[in-house]
Order: sequence, then C-alpha cells, then structure tokens
Amino acid sequence: MTTLLIFVIVLFVAIALWQMVKIFDLAQVGGPSSQVADDKDNRINGYLMIGFLIFIYAITILSFYYLGDLPLIGNSASEHGPGIDNLMVISMVVIFIVQIVTQFLLHYFAFKYKGEKGRKALFYADNNTLEAIWTIIPVIVLAGLIIYGLFTWNDIMNVTAATDDEDPMVIELYAQQFNWKARYSGEDNVLGQANVRLIDLDRANILGLDEADPYAQDDVIVTELHLPKGRPILFKMRSQDVLHSAYMPHFRAQMNCVPGMVTQFAFTPMVTTAEMRQNPDMQDKVKNINEIRLENKEDIEARGQDLVYEFDYLLLCNKICGKSHYNMQMKIIVEEQEEFDAWMAEQTKFAASLN
Repeated sequence: MTTLLIFVIVLFVAIALWQMVKIFDLAQVGGPSSQVADDKDNRINGYLMIGFLIFIYAITILSFYYLGDLPLIGNSASEHGPGIDNLMVISMVVIFIVQIVTQFLLHYFAFKYKGEKGRKALFYADNNTLEAIWTIIPVIVLAGLIIYGLFTWNDIMNVTAATDDEDPMVIELYAQQFNWKARYSGEDNVLGQANVRLIDLDRANILGLDEADPYAQDDVIVTELHLPKGRPILFKMRSQDVLHSAYMPHFRAQMNCVPGMVTQFAFTPMVTTAEMRQNPDMQDKVKNINEIRLENKEDIEARGQDLVYEFDYLLLCNKICGKSHYNMQMKIIVEEQEEFDAWMAEQTKFAASLN
C-alpha cells in the first residue's frame, strides 16, 4: 500500500510539471495557435475529469478496505468513551456522504458542460431556491453536529465537576520536560499544597510539596500510574515549565497542563489492562505491530528496546513541548480494586521519603 501511494504521488508530481510546461508554452507571445484549446481538448479534459472521479472513489474504497479500521474506535476504556466514539462516527459518516455527493457533482458538471464550439454555457443569473437549499442544509447539519458535540462535552465535564457526589479518587498529574509524575492523595483523599518554589532535590521533594501541610504527609509520588477499575478518578494537572497536554487516548481524555495553574479532568476506567490485552481487535493490532518490529529487528535492538511489543495504556504529552517531546509518556495500569490496594500498600508515603 505504501509503494502504491508513493507511485501515485510521483505520478501526480510528473503530471503537474508537465502541465506547468504547457502553461509556460501558452504564455509565450506569438506562440502557435494549435496551443489554444479546441473541442477535442475540451472533450479530453472532460473524460479526464470523469476518470479522476472514478480514481477518487476507487482509492476511497481501497483505503477503507486496507486502512478503514480507525486506530481507537471500539477500544474505549472509560465510561464516557462510547459517547466520544459515537460522535466521531457520526461526524465521519456525514463528511463521507458530503464528499461523495460534492465530488460527483463537481466532476460530472465539468464533463457535462465542457466547452463546445457554438454552444452557450448554461447558467442561472439568480436562483433563490438553490441558494436557500445549499445554505440551509449545511447550517442544519453543522448546527446538529455542534449541538450534539456540546452536549457530549457537557456530559463529560459535568462528571469532572461533580466531585462531591461521586467521591472520586484524587490524583495529580505533574508534567515537566520530558516526563510525568503522578501524586496520589493518600488515605485522606486530599492532595497536600505544593509550589514549584518548594522543590528541594536534596530532600527528595521533587514536586515542591509543602512539608508542613498535614494533607501532604500521606501523598504518594510514582512514575507509573495505577488506576482501580470502576472508580471515578479526578485528575488535578500541573506543569513545572512549559505548556503540556495530558493525553490518555484509550480513555478519551485530554487536558492542557498550564504553568501556574491547576486544570482538571475526570473519568471512570472500565476495562483493565489485562482485559484490553484479551480484546481480539487489540490482539490483531499488537500482532501487526510486532510483525513490523520484526522487520526492523536490528534498528530496535540497536536502540536497546524490547523486540516484542505488549499493549499498555499510556499517558502522553499532546503538545510539542521541546526536542524530547516524543519521549514524554507514562505507563498506565488499570486493575481490579484488590490489586490496586495491594500495589498502593507497597508505595512510600511522602513523609517517609524525605531525606
């Protein structure tokens, strides 16, 4: 498929250069009259428009056949994920239908009304009905998509706002070039006060927690994020240096991390890491990835990476935050409550970690 796309691109570049040469010839003063388009040229261009229309439809069908599986649709792992997926599918269907209709009309009319000697072009000086149709229909469709999107967004953000009713677990995501830290709020479920001015690497106070704040004493700082299945999570997000963006694609969650302020986002994880690894669609994707990695075995081993890829949820940075932006990720493990409790019992609290 990649070879085919490269061939098509090279072909189009060659055609473009050829057309530029013809345009240059036409622009020459005193050029031969045969360079002026005649009925034969118009017919050829008309058939070429129909041929290009067929090509567009053919490449669309092939793309759906080979690449039609959207990377994430159907693999959402949060409670609100299906709503986001549904909005994406509806938007893609509407765009696809509009593309099919408009491209057909564009290329068909170019063929039907190609220039012919002695024939006057058909045109409407004014048609209020047509103008109303092609104005009102897009307005209705776009308004529907926007309103549906706003309702979906409001539903998601209402979950974020309803912190008292749902008793979520509070976790801080701390962004810095080029890594993530997570801070759990401990048994009291309240994060201690923090400020970048309080960072003290000599005392292992890497996030600038207020050592005198009683709420900070039981906070837990980790570099691998564990989440219990089925419990609402409220993320408080900070950035130490520049603008970052906390992006968790399988949970359909993203929120900017802004220096000097705290942003937040909430969701409920519904699929454990082990369950997602057993998902047939995910297994197929992992298999394809490992086949590609096997083809590039020497490069992967030279970089010191594991040859065999195994699926994990990831927290990524979705802002270009510097030259090592691509390395800014943290593994997320979703597990049953009992497994999470056992893992949390092994972690060191902030008060005990100070030197």
